[in-house]
Amino acid sequence: MSDPLMNVYNRAPLALVSGRGAWVFAEDGSTYLDCVGGVATNALGHAHPALVAALTEQAQHLWHVSNIFQIPQQNALADRLVAASFADRVFFANTGSEAVECALKTARRYHAANGQPERIDIIGFEGSFHGRTYAAVNASGNAAYLEGFGPRLPGYLQLNVRDAAGIEAAIAADTTAAVIVEPVQGEGGARALSGEFLQRLRTLCTEHGVLLIYDEVQSGMGRTGKLFAHQWFEGVEPDIMALAKALGSGFPVAACLATEAAAKGMTPGAHGSTFGGNPLAMAVAIAAFDEISRPETLMLSRGVGHHLAVELDHLIRRRPDVFVERRGKGMLIGLKLKPNNREFMAAARDRGLLVAGGGDNCIRLLPPLILSREEADFALERLEQTCDAFGAAPIRAA
Repeated sequence: MSDPLMNVYNRAPLALVSGRGAWVFAEDGSTYLDCVGGVATNALGHAHPALVAALTEQAQHLWHVSNIFQIPQQNALADRLVAASFADRVFFANTGSEAVECALKTARRYHAANGQPERIDIIGFEGSFHGRTYAAVNASGNAAYLEGFGPRLPGYLQLNVRDAAGIEAAIAADTTAAVIVEPVQGEGGARALSGEFLQRLRTLCTEHGVLLIYDEVQSGMGRTGKLFAHQWFEGVEPDIMALAKALGSGFPVAACLATEAAAKGMTPGAHGSTFGGNPLAMAVAIAAFDEISRPETLMLSRGVGHHLAVELDHLIRRRPDVFVERRGKGMLIGLKLKPNNREFMAAARDRGLLVAGGGDNCIRLLPPLILSREEADFALERLEQTCDAFGAAPIRAA
């Protein structure tokens, strides 16, 4: 019988059936250290007791009700997000793409409410990724994702982050509504943008009445060692921010956060969701937020992330035949390779380590924030073993 699934994934020949912490177990009994984490989603690893307890407790009471009714758990999670961020208002959805869609609609609606409906242009950046829905993929900086889906939507343009003059001119245009940017790119090659770059964007957007949107779907919720990646820098707060992935730590939850001013156009009927923010999702996300935001969790993540960065730099120096450079921030780690990244991922998998792919021939390490130092050393050891399948002999220190 042919496979009944739509052929849109190039799946690895591996069927995972259970997991504990940073480890997953396959149908054939093999064990792997999971540094994919559902692509930066399983921030607390697999089967975390707090998440299991929250899901089990809520499942016995109420799973889903429509947003035409009050959902107290939404207020509880929104209060946490607002207290921890720049935002005043929160909309809950299910996926990162939906959070980005809400952010884009919020930006355009803001200008329409201000009597400037001509301000529709969304400025993005080459190498960015904002999701697979039609508006999100138009906002992304990868033309390949639009092939075969008809013409581009109007009002979307992508610039190079190094084109300072072009960025300034685009933001100053009378038709510009917003700038959307990932403080740390994920899919596009794990590039961390500098505080100076984000500060310049913030200044230009403020000067020209343009809204600044951060896509922290992958970099948010502790992934870089701060609750949100932009919090490493002072004075770069956005007007709107998209969150997902680790917000539910494996359960589908997303959020669009905005200031009171930026959300002024989002009035009843302007947007909605059937499943977004239902009681089951909110119960899990509250438990996840409370665990991730604990100082101990973030401190562990920063410490192990620093250890990985130091040791990976040593490995890169020993294996210039395999690695070009390390990228990213915290537990969002990119390694640009000389050999094909897909072949490297398969070789690492054969050695008990799961890593993710990325643009620009990168692999990404996206382990849980609760990864131990011993587990980090296991990952480093298996990466070095994987290198032996490629290139020349390692360079040894004198």
